[in-house]
Amino acid sequence: MPETPSPSVAPLAIGCVPASPIGRDVDAGLRAFFVAMPKVELHCHLLGTVRKETFLDLVAKYEAPLERAEIEAFYTRGERPVGVLRVLRALEDYLLMTPGDLRRITHEYLEDAARESVRHAEFFWNPTATIRDGRLPYAKAVAGILEGMEQAEADFGISSLLIPSIDREAPAQEAVFMVEEMIAHPHPKVVGIGIDYREDNRPPEMFAKAYALAKEHGLRTTAHAGEFGMPWTNVAMAVDTIGVDRVDHGYTIVDNPELAQDYAARGLVFTIVPTNSYYLRTLDHERWALDHPIRRMAEMGLKLHPNSDDPTLHQVTPAGAWQLLYSHLGLELSQLRAMMLNGIEGSWASADQRAQWRATWPGEFDALLARAQEV
Repeated sequence: MPETPSPSVAPLAIGCVPASPIGRDVDAGLRAFFVAMPKVELHCHLLGTVRKETFLDLVAKYEAPLERAEIEAFYTRGERPVGVLRVLRALEDYLLMTPGDLRRITHEYLEDAARESVRHAEFFWNPTATIRDGRLPYAKAVAGILEGMEQAEADFGISSLLIPSIDREAPAQEAVFMVEEMIAHPHPKVVGIGIDYREDNRPPEMFAKAYALAKEHGLRTTAHAGEFGMPWTNVAMAVDTIGVDRVDHGYTIVDNPELAQDYAARGLVFTIVPTNSYYLRTLDHERWALDHPIRRMAEMGLKLHPNSDDPTLHQVTPAGAWQLLYSHLGLELSQLRAMMLNGIEGSWASADQRAQWRATWPGEFDALLARAQEV
């Protein structure tokens, strides 16, 4: 039997979010419940999971031109977080040079996720920078990640799937090349594509050719859209023109209630991030919880599923993302139970695996909650 890491209790201060006027106290029993409840993670970036000690090891290994103060700043999340893109670019440019580096960070991410009772993870990795400079061919890089995934499943019992993700700050043709590499080097655990990085002036339709090619070859699709305050039309383009299977973030869909109702009726899954940096920067702290679009998305009946996104950089764990919905954003435990099932429905795991989870996880959730409420 694989060894599951010992559960840890989610931290009290999660993601440096402000106090909530609709907040609830969370006692030790409930904190332990959020850690122990079975869950999938569908929205996490591999480069946003790198442990600080691993980052420092890689800096020393490659004698990277990064000062210690700069590294400390990477892992400091203040009240108005500036985002994590600078960290991700540093990793791409200086630190992830071999398949072994990618194997290490993959195994460590999945170990940390398993400790939070994540049973299955589908995570993003951007290969574009690696492919562009030729230092590490796509096939070799993926082999390192897959080795980490397989080792983690053997060690901790966590299954996982890899989602190569388009860097939307790069030219659209590089996205096509990424998909061509995926087609040339297929693997059953490399199941689909996503798109991320800054959305400004880079709407989904710019990458329609890459998405069409992926879908033509049977790959699943998702997209970051409606993040950073970008308009609801980006969400609509991703869903209705590109035809993605699920949406990452999607917060500005609340600005079109009629379309939101349509997506709710369709059962489209939105992978949400309570610690999203944009709203921590732009909403008044006194209003952050009250005005957060996640609350309105839930009220509109959209199928939501909470995720950690960039856990070591956001200073949040998978369990912490779930806890924030209850402790700060005012959602009920019954809603979280439904979101657990949304994650199963939105997952790209096999039909048999999803059926097994649907059959067993609700009972496990209920039993764990009853035990927590007895404490």
